[in-house]
Amino acid sequence: MMKFTSAKAWALPVLSGIFIGTSYIPFPPWAALFGFVPLWMFWQAQTQLKSVILGGVVSAFVFTLIGFNWMTYLLHEFAHLPWALAVVGMIIYALIAHLYVPFAGMIWFLIVKKYSCSKSVSLGLLTLITILCEAYSLTLFDWNFGYSWFGFGIPFYHLAEIVGFSGLSAITLAYNLPLYLAWQTRHETKGKILFGAVISSFLLFNITGLALKSRLPQPDAEFNVLMVQGNIGNSEKMAAEMGDGYGQAILNRYLSLTSNALDAHKNEKIDFALWPETAFPTFLGENLVSPNTYPAQLSQFLKNHSLPLVTGAYSVDMRVKLLTNSLFLLNEMGQIVPPHYSKTILLAFGEYIPFEDVLSQLRQWFPQIGHFARGQGATDLFNLDGLKMAPQICYEGLFAYFSRDLANLGAQVIVNVTNDSWYGAWQQPYQHFYMTLARGIEFRRPVLRVTNTGISSVVLASGDILQRSPVYETWTDVYHVPYVKNPSPTFYQEWFYLLPILLWISFFALLIFAIKQGVRLKKSIK
Repeated sequence: MMKFTSAKAWALPVLSGIFIGTSYIPFPPWAALFGFVPLWMFWQAQTQLKSVILGGVVSAFVFTLIGFNWMTYLLHEFAHLPWALAVVGMIIYALIAHLYVPFAGMIWFLIVKKYSCSKSVSLGLLTLITILCEAYSLTLFDWNFGYSWFGFGIPFYHLAEIVGFSGLSAITLAYNLPLYLAWQTRHETKGKILFGAVISSFLLFNITGLALKSRLPQPDAEFNVLMVQGNIGNSEKMAAEMGDGYGQAILNRYLSLTSNALDAHKNEKIDFALWPETAFPTFLGENLVSPNTYPAQLSQFLKNHSLPLVTGAYSVDMRVKLLTNSLFLLNEMGQIVPPHYSKTILLAFGEYIPFEDVLSQLRQWFPQIGHFARGQGATDLFNLDGLKMAPQICYEGLFAYFSRDLANLGAQVIVNVTNDSWYGAWQQPYQHFYMTLARGIEFRRPVLRVTNTGISSVVLASGDILQRSPVYETWTDVYHVPYVKNPSPTFYQEWFYLLPILLWISFFALLIFAIKQGVRLKKSIK
């Protein structure tokens, strides 16, 4: 047994942290299939709960520092903390962001200690508990181990139309079990056979992914969309929101970029333009009278160019008298096509304070945090001359259930508008980019994603990603997007809860078996 104080033993949780952290986008998923193996080796050798928990904390701390160090930039840019305090905040975040790892180790250890089950049952429980804890972990940024396969174009990701990216994450974590056993028996024939079986099965998954892509129905329609990335700095946006005179400059930039792009593509029919989250620098609303001329300028511009537009803007929920982060469709006459959409899944500590409805004093303590009304959910689509668009704003693209609800409404294409300017140019824009476009694979519909600072692009139902925008530059491009007029629901869309149910059934079945093993062992001792 490894001792709690053994430096060599503690290198194992650190190694797991490095393996996992360097398998996150923008890194390739080189160690995703075995990232937890060193940690599991450490856990298997421990006799005290304290060492199991601390080992999990160490691994989670290391991989969070590597995979999510963009949080430092966010704290500096969004919370206006000095860099030294932002680094401290990053360290605190790394300690608490992925507590599902030590929590999984704790649950496993308590079960195994109580029921004294066999090693094979113990490892099975460890695998299932890790998968379930990862799937139900509480985190602001809903990352999972499936996205990296998509990020590097490994065909395995096409299985998301069957199990979703959360399912791909579960499969990825499950691979740690045979690779753990293969490592433990690496000097034996069975270890080599097991390793070969792992490689063969993963190749088979990738062949299956290519087959799934090849059987997709051919698109029977197409539209042309002009996407505009304004690259408006946070200081300018905040000044415009405070009424400090930047609004006109921001609007002028978007109008100018759009106009120049229309001139450059004057021989093409542009079906509509797409602007990012809160690109329009003031309020819009079907019955909302603005005190300035910006809505009139926008309306006249669209009318002059006979150009429909989808744009992010602020609005007001008159029922509760609160701001909304909204998305609007305007027709070629510059008129708002009701109903507009307001963001439903708000960002905690950015757009609302958790539990402020219960403890109203929180709002007095943290008045600087945004206070937005929630939208009505995935209840309506935008309809532009028969094109059914599913509206979602930024963070909402991370949640498969939300896109599923939109797909169930008959959406032909998903439209996501985002502002990632708070996060820097290193990791988060790339992570968020693939996480958002992943919904297109799960439900086999094109996803249009336009952002303030990049990355903007389109993914087709096939998983092919079209031209990507640069990061932190003004940019426009016209995309020719083929789509299916009547898309069939994917297996994942129809059987959304099947895999979670199977995982829970497997866990409880194995737990019952472990309990019976423990009872038999106690009887044999007596």
